[in-house]
Amino acid sequence: MEVTDNEESTLLKVENEEVSEGEESDLLSEESMGVDKPDDEDDDLSEDEREAEAEIQRLEEQLSINAFDYNCHVDLIKLLRQEGKLHRLRKARLKMSELFPLTEELWLDWLKDEIGLAENDLDRERVYELFEKAVKDYICPDIWLEYAQYSIGGMGSSGGIEKVRRTFDRGLTEVGLHVLKGTALWEAYREFEIAIMSSLQLAPGQIASREQQELLDAQLERIRSLFTRQLSVPLMDMEATYVEYTEWTEDDVPKVVSDSYRRALKKMEVLKGYEDTLLLAEAPKLTEYQTYIDYELKEGDPARVQIIFERALVENCLVPDLWEKYTTYLDRQLKLKDLVLSSHERAVRNCPWTMTLWKNYLLALERHTMDHSVIASTFERSLNAGFIQASDYVEIWQIYLDYLRRRVDFSKESSKELDELRATFSRSLEYLKDTEDRFSGSGDLSCTIMQIWARIEAFHCKNLQKARELWENIMMKGNAKYANMWLEYYNLERCYGNSVHCRKVLHRAVQSTSDYPEHVCEVLLTFERVEGSLEDWDAAVQKTETKLSRVTEQRARAAEKEANQAQLQKGKTEEWRRAKADKATLKKSNKSKHIAEKRKADKDDVFDASELSRKRHCGDGPKGVDSETSKFGSEPHHKAQSNTGPARRKQQVSSEATKTNSEEKWDDGCSVFVSNLAFTLEEPEEQIKTVFQTCGGIKEVRPIFSGHGTFRGYCYVQFEDPIAVAEALKMDRQELDGRPMFVSPCIDKKKNQDFKAFKYSSSLEKHKIFISGLSYSCTQQELEELCKPHGTIKAVRLVTNRSGKPKGLAYVEFANEAQASQAVLKLDGTVFQSYTLSVAISNPPRRKPDAASGNPPRATLPAQTHGARGRGRTQLALLPRSLHRQLVSEPKAGNGTTDKEAGGVQSKPMSNADFAQLLRKK
Repeated sequence: MEVTDNEESTLLKVENEEVSEGEESDLLSEESMGVDKPDDEDDDLSEDEREAEAEIQRLEEQLSINAFDYNCHVDLIKLLRQEGKLHRLRKARLKMSELFPLTEELWLDWLKDEIGLAENDLDRERVYELFEKAVKDYICPDIWLEYAQYSIGGMGSSGGIEKVRRTFDRGLTEVGLHVLKGTALWEAYREFEIAIMSSLQLAPGQIASREQQELLDAQLERIRSLFTRQLSVPLMDMEATYVEYTEWTEDDVPKVVSDSYRRALKKMEVLKGYEDTLLLAEAPKLTEYQTYIDYELKEGDPARVQIIFERALVENCLVPDLWEKYTTYLDRQLKLKDLVLSSHERAVRNCPWTMTLWKNYLLALERHTMDHSVIASTFERSLNAGFIQASDYVEIWQIYLDYLRRRVDFSKESSKELDELRATFSRSLEYLKDTEDRFSGSGDLSCTIMQIWARIEAFHCKNLQKARELWENIMMKGNAKYANMWLEYYNLERCYGNSVHCRKVLHRAVQSTSDYPEHVCEVLLTFERVEGSLEDWDAAVQKTETKLSRVTEQRARAAEKEANQAQLQKGKTEEWRRAKADKATLKKSNKSKHIAEKRKADKDDVFDASELSRKRHCGDGPKGVDSETSKFGSEPHHKAQSNTGPARRKQQVSSEATKTNSEEKWDDGCSVFVSNLAFTLEEPEEQIKTVFQTCGGIKEVRPIFSGHGTFRGYCYVQFEDPIAVAEALKMDRQELDGRPMFVSPCIDKKKNQDFKAFKYSSSLEKHKIFISGLSYSCTQQELEELCKPHGTIKAVRLVTNRSGKPKGLAYVEFANEAQASQAVLKLDGTVFQSYTLSVAISNPPRRKPDAASGNPPRATLPAQTHGARGRGRTQLALLPRSLHRQLVSEPKAGNGTTDKEAGGVQSKPMSNADFAQLLRKK
């Protein structure tokens, strides 16, 4: 379509007025943005400006140490924009955009700032370049709408109307299916075309020429096409669009349009449920997006699958599994080069620590026949990504080596590609050696890469000498004791070598193998049966018999040693039981003797008191003692009588009744359990009341004492209001008398088996790191300052023992997995407070199950089996002592003889009546 100069200038004037009115508040002039002040004006800075400049320098210095600190980039950009440091702001934004994809908010702020400063065509071209970079990071409808509106304002200098239409068409392709935000771009495009239509209409009374009529008809068709396309897409408020179309068109709505509209409306009714779920869910809505994605995958529309993936990734850009699922779908279904490769690039920029994403990216680059330099540079970037495991580096090297092997033409004896392949194999071995040192010995333990190299040399290059050298190196790395490694070596010689070398390998295998020697011996004998002579057979039989005989002797010695250790352990156990039984017998004897002496003393006291009373009543008392003195002199005796016998039992019954009534009134919902208290608390009840009085009204404090009257270190606190319980729980780990007290809900775990007192995770936490080797004097603030340069810290927890003293361990939680992985790379092996730190991703051991978890009791578990080294010293027998006594073959009677010796009949357990009768006989 062609538009006259007069019409285009009129249209540009209208559109520029609309843009300036709509964006007047957003455009920043150079004066409002500010420029960097010269050095000679530093003395004129105010105090606030000096503080801001100091903070800017601190952030810049922090980024020079760790360039991958995402939040530090955001804070620096925000502060520079606030202070109006234009040049430094541009530099900071460019640096961040090179390392990370920017969010929609960051891009819109950047674009609006640059739009306000654009004064000439060169500046406008820079803004267009920024828009092109912005739309590649994420699928953002607002950025596309801003891009289209900015293109309208620059029609006069950037290619005219057709460029604006191309921008709108690209935007509709990218975000036109966005159910919530796609409508705005459709309507903006349609309003643009309607504005052009109004500029083409003639004044009343004028007759259009043939050329003018063709322009009008073409423009009407464009507008009608936009309505038709939009009504075929399920979008929010599509009913209003249909009403607008019926009002705009002069004719009836075509049946094709109405049918497509009804289908889209029916589809929208289904999608509305998923959209409502997303609106009600809290960010990042990963589960809800997964359900939405599964539905679209089932429907099978590639365009709709792509848009829902893109929407999910905007809010879950740091979820590697979501990126992997999306890129895998693109690789297998759409297979569009630009789309696939750009998605892979965005994936590794968002989650650079995930090896699988880099692996898929390299395969996609090779699949779409990209230049070798691009693939090589991508591989080099992956090595600097900071993988968490050593095995990740092994696998990424394997992927790259496979690619290099596929480039080689092995029909030629030598080539540049073959030399590069061999050089890369050598480099990979050196690199992985350093990796093993960094990851404490883990890595390519089976020498997989070296095995592949040996097979390539033997199969493709026919270089058996090099292959054998590689296998010798493999065996020297501690693999000579494994039968499977020798059999792999033997298979290589079997396929590409000769019988002589096969025999040598098998003989060495028989000599060196320690895990499965029988299998290696069998392979050697089978080989000699097929290819060997009688001398070879005799040599093989002699060698295998010698080896198996030596193995049998070693196993016999190991079994004997194990039996001796078991016997020694059994003897120690029996000795310990006898010593414990003797100790219990002695204790029981001393207790009986003490009771007998006490009874005799009580009997003598009663006799002396009764005799004295008799003498006083008979006048035989001491001289000089009057009746009043006799009266008061007998009072202590009556008081002593009141504390024994029926009076004391009555007092005990009353105390037990009071305790029972107190327990019946106890309310667990208003109570907390306080433990880990010091046993030396003099007044635990008063001290606990003083500590918890700020939480609310206290109804009762019940400290627990032992039978000897000493405090046992825990108590129960009952409040008057359940609200006070929540405040009391906040005082967990607060120190009291030099020890942290543990405050937990007062819950009966037998009745509430779902209650878990352990509040920390026991599974892999990729956003949290575990630090060991800390100084015992390290504080939480010092550790936070150490970790702060590597990301946003959400929580720091120092591990302490029950007395509150640090154990040299800590957990630090970051905002995301990327920051945690970077912290591991930067902090592991560093020296802090004269101690070398060990840092790893948090992966706590699983907690042992208990009875509340529903596991079977210990008695139903299978008997424990011990290894070659017998039972460890720490494996204590957990069988109750009462059951141990029942297992003795001949239990002893009370006089030291066995039941069989006493009467030949096994005695029955004694009842309470039997014990009473026995005491009466004494």
